[in-house]
Amino acid sequence: MYAPSQKGGDTASLAAPPLLDHSHLRPGKSALLLSHDRTLELYRANAKKTNDPELQFEFAVFMIDAAKSLPTTAISAGDASNPVAQEKAEARQTELLREALGLLKRLADRGHSPSQYFLADCYANGLGTARGKQDFDRAYPLFVLAAKHGHPDASYRAGTCCENGWGCRRESAKAVQFYRKAAAALHPGAMYRLGLAELNGELGLSRSPKEGVKWLKRSAEHATHEFPHALHELALLHERGVENVIFVDYAYAAELLAQAAELGYAPSAYRLGECYEYGKMGCPQDPALSIHYYNIAAQQNHRDACFALTAWYLVGSPGVLPQSDTEAYLWARKAAEQGLAKAQYAVGYFLEVGIGVQQDLHEAIQWYKKAAEQNDKRAIQRLRNNVAAAGPISPQDAILSRNEQDTGKDGGCIIM
Repeated sequence: MYAPSQKGGDTASLAAPPLLDHSHLRPGKSALLLSHDRTLELYRANAKKTNDPELQFEFAVFMIDAAKSLPTTAISAGDASNPVAQEKAEARQTELLREALGLLKRLADRGHSPSQYFLADCYANGLGTARGKQDFDRAYPLFVLAAKHGHPDASYRAGTCCENGWGCRRESAKAVQFYRKAAAALHPGAMYRLGLAELNGELGLSRSPKEGVKWLKRSAEHATHEFPHALHELALLHERGVENVIFVDYAYAAELLAQAAELGYAPSAYRLGECYEYGKMGCPQDPALSIHYYNIAAQQNHRDACFALTAWYLVGSPGVLPQSDTEAYLWARKAAEQGLAKAQYAVGYFLEVGIGVQQDLHEAIQWYKKAAEQNDKRAIQRLRNNVAAAGPISPQDAILSRNEQDTGKDGGCIIM
């Protein structure tokens, strides 16, 4: 069992064979289905041989991940139009979910807290439930069980259930207890929620900005992609200051926003895009950085960021972004489809005049109507004056200069 190492007379154990052989994972259209099936067989065989709850838990999680990807796999393999293949994939999905949830239930009954939490999360997200509906009546008790076993995420989720009355009575005091338990384990979401509660006097707590800021700072120190919110909140507080608690510091606010943006938090990225576009908060005017941060937010469907990119594409930026009416229209449409009134008006204008898209007066009127329903004054005026009779409006009337800003958040280069 032992072989001499190359270091004198020391001995070292021979490398054990891998638990799972992934050599079969090869690129190609049929690779995903083949890989899932073969890996499932290997996982299943190993899970049956052992009583190790961690290995069994990993197997259950793998099955759920595989089940989620099955319909997508069928589509990527070119079977989207094949009803038999689709039915087969859906049946396989149901079978995998049933097996995985059954295994998770057995592990949960044995007191395995990760299984208790994961199973609760499945129920909370409609996995393995009737008609795919969220089932907090089953999720909440499992969150509580896992929380008792010291699972920080479960404590946080139990707190959100108590706060919102999901699967239990709405009890602020109990929510705070769960949040404090999770916060003691440095859960950034729990620390953030306690920070907001102390800042605003929520959840039955007395208003204490000083304590609230302390919690936010702790949360910011442990920020993650899932919980970057404290960084953003602290940035806003440093932007305006809180008397006797937090001082105004634009440079630090921008730094906090950058940290949150790099974690993918869209509101922070959008705010930085504004700062670098207009030179706010001590940031230099920098088209490249402005577009970079707007793009981070826009990729997550932040509608104001999408519309900000419309403005940039309308004028372009030498050496940074080529001018493109087509891109301007597409980003405006993306923002409009998410209900942004000024973007809906802009799409109507693009369609009416034929900027970046083929002229279509009928569709233009539909977008003007959508904007008008949200009280967009220019859309209302356009419809009132009869679009066809009024004739095209000039770009100067439709587009504000990048230098013309108002004091509101909607200022800047926008098609109103």
